[in-house]
Amino acid sequence: MATFPDIDLASPLQFVVNVAAGGRDAQTKRDIIEAALRADRRRGDLLFCHHPAELPGMAQQAAAKALAHRTAVVAVGGDGTLNTVAQAAHATGCAMGVVPQGTFNYFARTHGIPTDPADAVRLLLRATPTPVQVAGINDRVFLVNASLGLYPNLLEDREAYKARFGRSRWVAFLAGCATLLRAQRRLRVRIEMGDTVRDVQTLTLFVGNNRLQLQQLGAEPEDTIDGTPGDGSMAALMLRPIGTLSMIGLMLHGALGRLGEAAGVERFEFQHMVVKPTRVHGRRGVKVAFDGEVSTLRAPLHFRVLDTPLYLLAPRRGEAAG
Repeated sequence: MATFPDIDLASPLQFVVNVAAGGRDAQTKRDIIEAALRADRRRGDLLFCHHPAELPGMAQQAAAKALAHRTAVVAVGGDGTLNTVAQAAHATGCAMGVVPQGTFNYFARTHGIPTDPADAVRLLLRATPTPVQVAGINDRVFLVNASLGLYPNLLEDREAYKARFGRSRWVAFLAGCATLLRAQRRLRVRIEMGDTVRDVQTLTLFVGNNRLQLQQLGAEPEDTIDGTPGDGSMAALMLRPIGTLSMIGLMLHGALGRLGEAAGVERFEFQHMVVKPTRVHGRRGVKVAFDGEVSTLRAPLHFRVLDTPLYLLAPRRGEAAG
């Protein structure tokens, strides 16, 4: 039997607040959180992160304190913030709460967490730790997706468009279109899954740990192994090299939630996959995207469903979020 983290209701929750995430300023975020705490007669320590470089250390500090005082660390921000805090919470074994502030919020929505911040805080105050699947690539944890090839470039372009035109789903879509139309750089990789070894050329390899995101893209694979993406397995999407006209068709399929029907898209499920780019030498590394953030990792890349879950403050299955 797994040992769930204890929650001492008298101990202050440890909030890690990304000031840059969402459309509210730091004071507004503080007011929302503190009002919910007062209404429930609970306590909380609020740590405000003003610079991205501060976030990993702040998350580790908050997770260590949460474990020592039998409470939870709470991520307040978008996918990148959630990823960083989840990395610390998973490593220490403490419980984690989420107050989503991102554009899509797939992780929160999948687990019944409201996207309204006040509602999210009220929910986590009465929730109990629930084990949820997390995935790993080498020594990194991810919650929603990880990818290499074209997709990391798409994320970098999306952030540049958001900085110029604002944060919205339409801006994200337009940035994606611009990236796809100019990208034809092929990635050559060797993929190993058990006894199966393949050498393939692809524009991007996308690994999904979130069934909701795959469903909305229309790219959910048929169940071929035990479990489903985010609940026992992960899903991989590979985009074969295609021409400009086919790329336009691909974008339309994606916009309509029918990506799985597009030519050149291959889908499959797995629990452990090793990816070896054949043109990576020395210390150059591979550009990889995790939950909306881009980093560089050494090859080979090991994608796997992790044995130890993340203990999330969320409604248990079958319970209403409200």
